[in-house]
Amino acid sequence: MFFKSFFDEKLAQMSYMVGCQKTGEALVIDPARNIQPYLETAEKENLKIHSITETHIHADFLSGARELADTVNGKLYLSDEGEDDWKYRYADQYDHQWLKDGDKFYVGKVRLDIMHTPGHTPESLSFLLTDEGGGASVPMGIFTGDFVFVGDVGRPDLLEKAAGAEGTSKKGAKEMYKSLERFKELPDYVQLWPGHGAGSSCGKALGAVPSSTVGYEKVTNWALKKDNEKDFTEELLDGQPEPPKYFSEMKKLNKEGPALLKEVPELEKIEITKLREKAAGTSAVIDTRPKESFQKGHIERTLNIPINKGFANWAGWLISYDQDIVILSEQEDLEEINQTLQSIGLDQLTAYTDVKELEQIGGLETYRNITPEEFDSTFRSSDDYVVVDVRTQEEWDEEHIEEAIHVMIGTLPDRLNEIPEGKTPIVHCQSGVRSAIAASILQANGFKGVLNLKGGFGAWKKFKDAS
Repeated sequence: MFFKSFFDEKLAQMSYMVGCQKTGEALVIDPARNIQPYLETAEKENLKIHSITETHIHADFLSGARELADTVNGKLYLSDEGEDDWKYRYADQYDHQWLKDGDKFYVGKVRLDIMHTPGHTPESLSFLLTDEGGGASVPMGIFTGDFVFVGDVGRPDLLEKAAGAEGTSKKGAKEMYKSLERFKELPDYVQLWPGHGAGSSCGKALGAVPSSTVGYEKVTNWALKKDNEKDFTEELLDGQPEPPKYFSEMKKLNKEGPALLKEVPELEKIEITKLREKAAGTSAVIDTRPKESFQKGHIERTLNIPINKGFANWAGWLISYDQDIVILSEQEDLEEINQTLQSIGLDQLTAYTDVKELEQIGGLETYRNITPEEFDSTFRSSDDYVVVDVRTQEEWDEEHIEEAIHVMIGTLPDRLNEIPEGKTPIVHCQSGVRSAIAASILQANGFKGVLNLKGGFGAWKKFKDAS
């Protein structure tokens, strides 16, 4: 048997390839939209991808299941569990098989047994793998998707918060408890292969270790140690982070069928003057440089989303799916940026400008960073300024600056009216990374003289404790 895991660090997303070396067949589980790694691995291992499956309809990334099925003419194995509102709509275009609890299918001599494990979503499936070709009669491991993670379990509130399915959070939490009771009946030696690692918004406290075992999770995972449904559901629903804005779009697109990448238009290179025109219009113009470079000089009405591990998350929060996207970036970063945007269905990237062209123009906008000392001595007590805390609700509840107003950064574009008119914003987060993005949002929406608290709340707190 062949086995390989794939990890997208920008989405903290895991996918897997299982192959039978006796028959040359391979299966991909929960594929990302960029299917090249699977194609390259199959070619290298002399395997042919015959089958594609998913554990559930994803909310946090755009699935590559349709893309892969269309490219390799593979067969789709998809959930037929759950309510009619959350079932795949595009499967009839391809060879496919609907899966229910207790079903099984083969990849050569490798058997996959289906467990219906609702909780995170109503249609969620887990796949128990048994290597019959290797002589095994017991399962080696289980692919759990967003059901069980290392150290945590999937959140049941996404359908309600991201897709507007009222009342599904509590129902999902109760279903999760029942699914976990069944999961705990599996042998301790069964390996656990989850759909996400640390950094995903699909749970509260996902571990950074990529795999585990059923037995280890029984001992260490808080959710598997609860033996009371009421206590479990209360703890599971408490403190779940706000789901990124783009999650609702992902659920819709993954259900109805993502666009094929061959249908996505090619990028056009434009001059800096044209980019300026785009920024003044309705396009979302993203400056992907580090925050330090952006702060020193940038084109008005551009958003600063640096190309790093958080790029997909903040692009998904801040860009509308009906907006054209233009980027300012280094030439060598173009492919990575485009693939990252496409990984969450932002296919409307139409043009780019090389950052080197910024050197040829003047009249750039800037904003000022202020130290905690300056903030306390000069700006904090002035009626001309308002402190805007853009951290999460959990961070705010733990501790915050008394006179600050709280507007979580992802919701900032929709809540600009909460910033008092006639006052200059001083933005801060915990360390200064998110507030730099927030400063660009405020400037792009006409706020002048924006100040950014250098080092964020952490630096200010350290300063105050030492004073």
